[in-house]
Amino acid sequence: MKKDTYSVEVIGFNQTELMALTSVFDLSSRRVPKFARHNAFEIPPDILLVDANDIAAVRLLGERNASGVIPTIMVGDSNRGTGWPLLARPIRWMKLFQAFDVAIGSRPSETPAPALAPGTARPLGAAKSPDMQPDAGIEEAALQIPAAKAQMSAGEISGVWRAQNPRIESVLVVDDNLTVREFMKNKLAPFNFNVDYAENGEQAIGFTGQKHYTCIFLDVVMPGIDGYQVCKLIKSNRSAQKSAVVMLTSKDSPFDKIRGSMSGCDAYLTKPVDEEKLLATIARFLRLN
Repeated sequence: MKKDTYSVEVIGFNQTELMALTSVFDLSSRRVPKFARHNAFEIPPDILLVDANDIAAVRLLGERNASGVIPTIMVGDSNRGTGWPLLARPIRWMKLFQAFDVAIGSRPSETPAPALAPGTARPLGAAKSPDMQPDAGIEEAALQIPAAKAQMSAGEISGVWRAQNPRIESVLVVDDNLTVREFMKNKLAPFNFNVDYAENGEQAIGFTGQKHYTCIFLDVVMPGIDGYQVCKLIKSNRSAQKSAVVMLTSKDSPFDKIRGSMSGCDAYLTKPVDEEKLLATIARFLRLN
């Protein structure tokens, strides 16, 4: 049976990666399903996330998952012969989210393991689909989860999430390019933000005068007033001063960044927008809990 929240036990990893994983779990609190850090050792987790380059962590995996029934994700340069899916370093947020989704979509109860010959030891691997290669990329593994398994539509899931979480963060995306607006729409949708869209600076000023936005993603080059001017106007409005303004621009020279800082922007994202940096920006400026 599908759950709202799945626990992930983290084994190994250095302090920097653990801090990054904390942000991943915080951001996951806005998704459906949610993935939370496992903190009850006596109760088995739903997923194991293991540093494959840490020999002690691999040994602990053998103890924690001797029967191979807990879906496991390895991170490193090899899955150490465990048969579990492998993610390369550096840890990328979207691939990790996808790996979590794949793990709960291919639970042993749903995809039985092939029978082993008598006397054969089961490797430190899960009951996975026979056609799933040991080090298969997450994109390929994701294709093996039938769409029919989804019990609710995206709209229904979002509606349930909103009913249970009345405090919804509002985000404004300002860009005259439809492709950029659609990209931002697709990337923000899983995190259940209330997102408005403006095609130019004038519309953006009108929106911010009527509603508070926690974060504003603002294109620099637009017809009419440009993003720098819009940012100054937003920051001069007392009711909008606390809004984080993130400039979206293809200009990444030091001079352009200085102009952005002088206009009051809080961060810069260079086009084409990198998915990982976008998620890091969301984690930085938007309340996640």
